[in-house]
Amino acid sequence: MKTSLECIPCLVRQSLEMARMVSMDTALHEQILRDMLIWVADMDMRQPPPVMVQHIHRKLRDATGVEDPYRQAKDFQNRMALSVLPELEREIEFSDNPLIMAARIAIAGNVIDMGTKNDLGPADLKESIARALSTRFVGDCDAFVQAAAVAENILYLCDNAGEIVFDQLLIKEIDPSRTTAAVRGKPILNDATMADAVTIGLDGIVEVIENGSDAPGTLLNDCSDAFRRRFEAADMIIAKGQGNFETLSEQPHPIFFLFQTKCPVIAEHAGVPLKSHVLMRTSNR
Repeated sequence: MKTSLECIPCLVRQSLEMARMVSMDTALHEQILRDMLIWVADMDMRQPPPVMVQHIHRKLRDATGVEDPYRQAKDFQNRMALSVLPELEREIEFSDNPLIMAARIAIAGNVIDMGTKNDLGPADLKESIARALSTRFVGDCDAFVQAAAVAENILYLCDNAGEIVFDQLLIKEIDPSRTTAAVRGKPILNDATMADAVTIGLDGIVEVIENGSDAPGTLLNDCSDAFRRRFEAADMIIAKGQGNFETLSEQPHPIFFLFQTKCPVIAEHAGVPLKSHVLMRTSNR
């Protein structure tokens, strides 16, 4: 997926939000924004948006000296998600179709995304859960159920902190013994890293690996060799979030994308309405 002109204002907003998150120095805010605008003027629009976000956030971290600017926010999001975990477990337990209910809940968790909304609170999360329980999927549920039943080596690509609490419920329903969960290799936005997986106990449920990259998506050429081997060996890949869809939607692998369309550019690329709950499959190899 290429970067759209409509992505530029979003990149500017993210840069300023992060600068203000880590520093009260308005002169630094201006410096970061000016540097970012100079770089954006020459960026390669043929690359997917996560490439641009990765580059900008590297510059922001260098300028501020803060390695994980979203750490405090991620800790809050993990606690917020864990607080509703018992309620979510009951929804799955008493559902007529626990696997699909778990998939609904996993997609509900995709609302925890500081790339699109940096002030999400408990009320927003509750609203997302309520919508997930009633909104129809866009995609192929039957194909997802069938693939999960027969796959022997499943790779689950996680997205954000907090959201991974919802992901663990889907992983439990699929089968942790056949699944490996992957998180980002380094901090970027509020994307989940190994620290978040350990915090919410995901590592006690399923094998968790790092992808070796600090991109807010899965840029295979930026990931570690070990991760790429796991990716190639998987006979089913579940990719959570818009960033993974942006970076992998054109890959010829058996991938199921689970996400909410929070951005009109991505909604158009996916061919679905804005605010859809998507369970979409690529063609198999």
